[in-house]
Amino acid sequence: MLLLVFAVLSASAVAHAAGPSQVASADRATWPDPIDSPTAFDRASRAEILAFAHELALSESLDDTDLTARLRLKQFGLASRASVDKLRARYWQRLAANYRLASRSCREREAFCEPAADAEALRKRALALQTAPQPAYAAWRADAARFHRIYLDELLRLAALFPRVSSEIDTYGDGELDGSELPDRRFLLTFDDGPSAAGGSTDKLLATLREHKLDATFFVLGLSLQRQADAGAAGRTAQRYAGMCLASHGWEHQSHSRWPQWQDSVTRSSALIKAQAGSAYVPLFRPPYGQRRADSGEFFRQQGLRVALWSIDSQDWNAKMTPADIQGRLLSLMLLWRHGTILFHDIHDKARIALPWLLRQTRGAGLEWIGCQEYRGRG
Repeated sequence: MLLLVFAVLSASAVAHAAGPSQVASADRATWPDPIDSPTAFDRASRAEILAFAHELALSESLDDTDLTARLRLKQFGLASRASVDKLRARYWQRLAANYRLASRSCREREAFCEPAADAEALRKRALALQTAPQPAYAAWRADAARFHRIYLDELLRLAALFPRVSSEIDTYGDGELDGSELPDRRFLLTFDDGPSAAGGSTDKLLATLREHKLDATFFVLGLSLQRQADAGAAGRTAQRYAGMCLASHGWEHQSHSRWPQWQDSVTRSSALIKAQAGSAYVPLFRPPYGQRRADSGEFFRQQGLRVALWSIDSQDWNAKMTPADIQGRLLSLMLLWRHGTILFHDIHDKARIALPWLLRQTRGAGLEWIGCQEYRGRG
């Protein structure tokens, strides 16, 4: 019993240690234009790409001592340096590709349309973005500098910790999904940690999704599902989640990188969900906190499962974040990355409030929400 308690406490400490001291939230009211067309989406996308790339380029001038202090790390060794450098290199390639996509709609004398054919050209363009190109964008530029510096620190901190603490910042090979495999302007909605009790936040969220004709993948905890089954709700799971997809988040919410029973957690939860959800079940597994073992790939292949991470974190679980904070954060990150898997949690009510606003802001922008059953076959 003592060993189990120690394992749980250790896992919780590891997960907590990965959290940033600050969380980025953007004030979208500073952006002067509506995002109501593909062209308008691309203009705002180019701006966010350049603003993030500006902070990314500046961070490359920091030595290990400065980076350790800025990210509030206790240590920063060779493995952390290699992980951070790998992340930066990958981001430069993604940013350059995204900027090219966003530049296809450029018109003469339009803002944020300086050409950049590759990552090095983008770095030069981004470093030149010291101030707004036009007075109308001055308030946005000031807020974007703050937002993207804090957001970049979130990512760099995860990368620095990744050699010791796995997370969504990187995959262990092609067998894992993280949303980067989606096409341009395509996004997937996912919700973790449920279900809540009947009539609670999960059911309210399901009603909101259906109202807006959306579906989503719910990564549920086996223990929570079992408790509701024990209360007599087992036969209603398929009906409750009709039109949605259900996948496993493990038996209980603790790190699967250090839990001796992690394999049992995966198999038990998947079997229970499959039995209760029927055709809504999809063979995906999302590790709590994104933490899993580096050598777990063969186990998941044998189970017919794929690890499904995320690329856009709403931070809705964070007590510091209000629904308005989440709205601005998500819209800025959708503009920056242009596609990806969005992480929410249905045990909190913030997604239900934030999501309709996000849909209104991007109506007409040419975005598509990927169906959850379609996503099960991607990658």
